[in-house]
Amino acid sequence: MDRRNFLHTGAALTAGLAASGSIPQSFAAGSKAGLIPRRKLGKTGEELSILGVGGVVLMNNSPSFAGNLVAEAVDRGINYFDVAPTYDNAQERLGPALEPYRKQCFLACKQEDWTRTGSQKLLEESLRLLRTDYLDLYQMHALSKMSDLEQIFGPNGAMETFVAAHQAGKVRYLGFSAHSVEVALKAIDEYPFDTILFPVNFVLISQANFGPQVLEKARQKGMGILAIKGMAKTHWAEAQQKDHPHPKCWYEPAGFPEEASLGLRWTLSQPITAAIPPGDERYFRLGMEIAQNFSPITKEETQQLLASAKGVAPLFQLGEA
Repeated sequence: MDRRNFLHTGAALTAGLAASGSIPQSFAAGSKAGLIPRRKLGKTGEELSILGVGGVVLMNNSPSFAGNLVAEAVDRGINYFDVAPTYDNAQERLGPALEPYRKQCFLACKQEDWTRTGSQKLLEESLRLLRTDYLDLYQMHALSKMSDLEQIFGPNGAMETFVAAHQAGKVRYLGFSAHSVEVALKAIDEYPFDTILFPVNFVLISQANFGPQVLEKARQKGMGILAIKGMAKTHWAEAQQKDHPHPKCWYEPAGFPEEASLGLRWTLSQPITAAIPPGDERYFRLGMEIAQNFSPITKEETQQLLASAKGVAPLFQLGEA
């Protein structure tokens, strides 16, 4: 089952960081007053909590659940929220829950219509459901094929909507997410995006060399780097695709809690701004604990984590575009 259907029912530097467990000193700073620490988002100058709230954790839950979870996240220092129309009713849940805190939070949204007309409709609908007149970050969602970019940047493509929305003040920053190294590298060259949302995962890098090229190029461009899949492990076995204990995870997550904790700490120890944990509530809450008490992963812990990844089939491969 692929990701979209599920939701609807530098290289050397990064490799060195993974092996040594060392990270830039500015990324190792602890939080103030017990709050989740923040890091700068590339050249934007914005500061985001190192953990974000992904809309999947809110979808198909009650309004009271959403309100309580968002309030707790803000109380713990989270100011970064990310959502998309493809996350079922997540926008409807996040809008009212975030409304009391909107001015102090960084709201990101994503969309997957590559046409000017379709993307404009999605933008207006997101603004309405999220109860806001602007988005801090608007992103092309899940770029995976070169043909996506051809349509986006072609005549009457979605890029026309994005640029116009930015000029009109409806969107402060522009970015994209991708599940292909090749497409991500091409997108970085096509437009001076402010951010990239990309898998930064111990299995992907150690077993497929998937990601360090993108992180290095994004850093060279001064982009803010946002991470997904920090707690992911591999594909569900065929027998488990329709019957597994984590209905909001289209992939098999890392073992709970030890391996998942190391996986997220490994991701947060890379040169990124923030990570979004899985939509499963248990993993999200574990992510908040890790972020609030963050300490960089050690060399010994890195060796332990990478040993658990040996021979594991990665979620993505180079050359998939």
